[in-house]
Amino acid sequence: MQEHHKSIPGSDPQLPIDEFICHASEHVEQMLKAGVSQCEILTRLARAGEVLAGPDASVSILVLDDDGLLRNGASPNLPSDYLNAIDRLKPDAKVGTCAAAAATGAMVMTPDFFADDKWSELRHLPSSLGYVGAWSMPIVSPGGPVLGTFGTYFRARRTPTTAEKKGVELLAAAAALVLTKAELCGDGCRP
Repeated sequence: MQEHHKSIPGSDPQLPIDEFICHASEHVEQMLKAGVSQCEILTRLARAGEVLAGPDASVSILVLDDDGLLRNGASPNLPSDYLNAIDRLKPDAKVGTCAAAAATGAMVMTPDFFADDKWSELRHLPSSLGYVGAWSMPIVSPGGPVLGTFGTYFRARRTPTTAEKKGVELLAAAAALVLTKAELCGDGCRP
């Protein structure tokens, strides 16, 4: 867990959630001002989400491309073969958590892949990595459209805590700022 905190200078694993998120958000603003790449900033946000969720969780930030398909934005602890398998998913309210969150613009929770029909065609992918469930928060621009998703995979059957939901909501807002800035700058960072 200490490794994750190195990605957010000034972070302390014992900080209250609000203070932890405040540190992460301030660091995002500093990185944007310094011209740090979108990919690096999103990776740091993903790592912050992993800190919130605990050591047995992995975060994946997926970003909608110009064709409206979900592409990897940052998934620091998921293997490339998994990311390749889910690359270019079409938002669909009846598929998984991230595709459903992108389609509906609402948070989607799946405590158990085998108990949710939305995972019928994809559950073998995260299950093969030891994940049992997931949840996803849409990343929504200040103007309203969905830009991507902030997904968290768990190795135990559970739902996110209230603090995790609040924290990821704020991290997703920071990701929206990053994605919107990249789009406005035309820096080619978005997939």
